[in-house]
Amino acid sequence: MGKRKTPALNTSSTADIAFLLLCYFLMTTTMGSQLGLQRRLPPIPDKNQQVEDQKINRRNIIVVRINASDRILAGSEPIDIHFLKDKIKEFLTNPSNNANLPEKEAKDIEGFGTVMVSKGVISLQNDRGTSYEAYLAVQNELVKAVNELRDEFARANFGRPFSKLTEEQQDIVKKAVPQNISEAEPKDVNAQN
Repeated sequence: MGKRKTPALNTSSTADIAFLLLCYFLMTTTMGSQLGLQRRLPPIPDKNQQVEDQKINRRNIIVVRINASDRILAGSEPIDIHFLKDKIKEFLTNPSNNANLPEKEAKDIEGFGTVMVSKGVISLQNDRGTSYEAYLAVQNELVKAVNELRDEFARANFGRPFSKLTEEQQDIVKKAVPQNISEAEPKDVNAQN
């Protein structure tokens, strides 16, 4: 008796099946990205436009610093992260027209009218040793302060929260309550507390 040959296994469709499974898992799996900052970069300046030396009055800037120990300074005083948002809101609105807080200028917004707009700028500085979590927490508080001011303006002038406004109305609110956050390159920040 002769040896029996084992019949060959047809594997021509195996590659197709593997490819389909790969596609299935790629399409059904979500990649989580819980950390990160959503920022819109300023537009590229026109080559024909002359660059002005913008001098900002000292009273119009609040410097928020985070040191290597994740301690926060707002202006010259230490502050807890839980009070940072309210401090920034007070700085930007300058409700009592304090001479140490930002100036306001009358700005004509197309489709709305003249509004007093804060010239306030938030300068964020962090140390090279600052943790990413502390940096994100401070960023979130700064953006939350601006978002709350925009929401308040939207409710007062349009009767709805900012998120429920039309795109044109949102543009008006963004011009009335600008988000001026300047980020400096990381360096050694000495915040005592």
